[in-house]
Amino acid sequence: MSTITVSVVIPAYNEGERLPPYLGQLVQEGIRNPSPAVEIIVSDDGSKPEHAERHRACVAAAQSMLSRAGSPHRVSYVAAERNGGKGSAIRRGWRNVAPETTWLAFVDADGSVGAVDFFRLAALAASSSDVDVLAGSRILMAGRQVKRNLFRHLQGRVFATFTDLQFQLHYYDTQCGVKFFRASLLRPLLPVLKEERWLLDVELLALMKRHNARALEVPIDWAEVEGSKIVPGMDALRMFWGLTQLKHRLARLPDVALTPEVGGETVQLPEREEAPPSSEVPRQKQAS
Repeated sequence: MSTITVSVVIPAYNEGERLPPYLGQLVQEGIRNPSPAVEIIVSDDGSKPEHAERHRACVAAAQSMLSRAGSPHRVSYVAAERNGGKGSAIRRGWRNVAPETTWLAFVDADGSVGAVDFFRLAALAASSSDVDVLAGSRILMAGRQVKRNLFRHLQGRVFATFTDLQFQLHYYDTQCGVKFFRASLLRPLLPVLKEERWLLDVELLALMKRHNARALEVPIDWAEVEGSKIVPGMDALRMFWGLTQLKHRLARLPDVALTPEVGGETVQLPEREEAPPSSEVPRQKQAS
């Protein structure tokens, strides 16, 4: 069996309609791109029985396709007894990854991030020795296509601006639904992560910044898919309030909790000079 390089979690809550075709696209693209070896973990977040059954069935079908093709990639399924939120589902998936993986990632189940772009980012992560965080970004620029609801785009820009004022992360798009993290840096932080829902992205990026992680934001193609579970207005208010609570919680978090473990022994990460994340995103550009 090939050594897994990237372990990606797909959080799924009642995604019986959108997940099967997207997983099929990922498998087909994976068969065409055998390297790096990717482990896909569908993390069912307490879905209704009929959706959970579809999730399990499409995972079994995907693994069968990969096995028949002799592909090094693999697909597995984990499930929660009850709904806990996107952040909870991602963390559950990460607790079940291959021990040798070098990158921990997540991607949304709706298929807004195409399979071609996902494997492009996976290859970029696997070949980047000077990057610790690789984040997709929904920005309209030459060579990219971004199809997004205008209201959600404007709401997202306001949220991104407020987030940067609170945390100084310097990302154009903190909430894009595909991110990769170097496993050696992220694994020690897993017990520290607390966000259950939409703010896991910000929590992760803020904690990685505290470790002086080297970040790269990469423009991707994005095609918004119907069926979003975000409630316009209400969820935005919850997220704005949640940002304030998150900032206070991280400010109280002792640095000793961030000390990583390597080979079962606690070690101190070497200090890196503080630097803003490098980015392929020209900040003067406008997203769609």
